[in-house]
Amino acid sequence: MATILLVDDDDQVRDMLKKIFVMEGYEVVEAADGQQATDLYDPGTIDVVVTDIVMPEKEGLQTIREIREVNPEARIIAISGGGRIKPQDYLDWANRIGVDKTFIKPVRRAEILAAVSELLEGAVS
Repeated sequence: MATILLVDDDDQVRDMLKKIFVMEGYEVVEAADGQQATDLYDPGTIDVVVTDIVMPEKEGLQTIREIREVNPEARIIAISGGGRIKPQDYLDWANRIGVDKTFIKPVRRAEILAAVSELLEGAVS
């Protein structure tokens, strides 16, 4: 089964998303911030990256850029609950740097699973 790199500094959000993915049979590698994510990212083992945007150490936009440098074909979903600006503003920036999908927190189970499935099938819209 596919492996998801799940990146979020909020333990509760990360735990909730991990449960959703594991229940669907995915393997999950967890990172609490962007620095951990870029340290853990391996294009040979990670199939999809799901990353928050507003995080300590290394925020999501920088994380996305660095993952894209390692693997321009990486499948990336950005999520955001906002911060100093509205969540959609962060996600608009994420779209500009090339993520495949974006979601505002709280993320709906069916939507995130559908997005992961679509990315794994290679049908990115």
